[in-house]
Amino acid sequence: MTASVLADRAVPPPSLHRRPRRRSRAWLWGIVGLVSVAVLWEVYKLIAPADGVVVGDLRVLPRPTDLAMPHVWDMATRLLEPVTSAPGARPLWVEVLLAALVTLGIAAAGWVVGVVVGIGLAMLMQRWRLAEWGLLPWIVLSQTVPLIAFAPIVKSWGSRIQVGAFEWQDWMSVALIASYLAFFPVAIGALRGLQAPDRLHLELMHTYAVGHWSTLRHLRFPAAVPYLIPALRLGAANAVVGAVVAEVSTGLQGGIGRILIQYAGQASGDPAKAWGPIFGAIVLGLVAAGSVAILGLILKDYRRVEVSA
Repeated sequence: MTASVLADRAVPPPSLHRRPRRRSRAWLWGIVGLVSVAVLWEVYKLIAPADGVVVGDLRVLPRPTDLAMPHVWDMATRLLEPVTSAPGARPLWVEVLLAALVTLGIAAAGWVVGVVVGIGLAMLMQRWRLAEWGLLPWIVLSQTVPLIAFAPIVKSWGSRIQVGAFEWQDWMSVALIASYLAFFPVAIGALRGLQAPDRLHLELMHTYAVGHWSTLRHLRFPAAVPYLIPALRLGAANAVVGAVVAEVSTGLQGGIGRILIQYAGQASGDPAKAWGPIFGAIVLGLVAAGSVAILGLILKDYRRVEVSA
């Protein structure tokens, strides 16, 4: 074996060199995006009309007052200050963090339920075309129901559930609503992924008399990974949105949705405070979606590319 052949084998393929660069560029562009939003915010406050931007009788952009649009540095410094003036009050960022952790736990429970239901429906629709024809329109239609009206109904139904020593808790209603939003992208992505294998591969499995479950395990699910990862990421973000909206609608205490309403009511006297839970909800959604990246690393051998659902 020649030295040139050994050298070629020692050098990793060009794609391995590009991955760290792509990740660095993604982080860089993310930071640039955040800075750009902050700059645009301050520029608008500086040059916008006192009454905001009005088209006809409709105000399309807000007034640039400190009440409607606090300065970026005021919102940042407010996170470090105590929530109230009471002695021993915790900093605002601590309150937001604790509330975000409560919501994250509920959203995670809803996401797990949504993933199980979504993949189960996808397996059912892939197995029988009649099931796909019958279920898929209803799955799509289910996402048109407004959560703000649906959440109180779920809480009312849940309060009537009691089996022996088991009693339905309010947080379970919130988790159920989170799963309601999470299952949709998972079901669609998993269905497309399970239907993704080439006909040639399916015929080869049929030639070897491989059963349905073995084909599902060894061919369809590996082929579905590029579709599933983006769907799971979107489902995680949807679960957070569902949890926050459900907390607002059901009045569940302790979560970030509740303090969003509570601090918004205090915005007239402390406008920068109301933005704390908003930032917390944004970070919470990013954390939930980014956590799926861990699963992506585990399944990296099957992730040649990612395909949006």
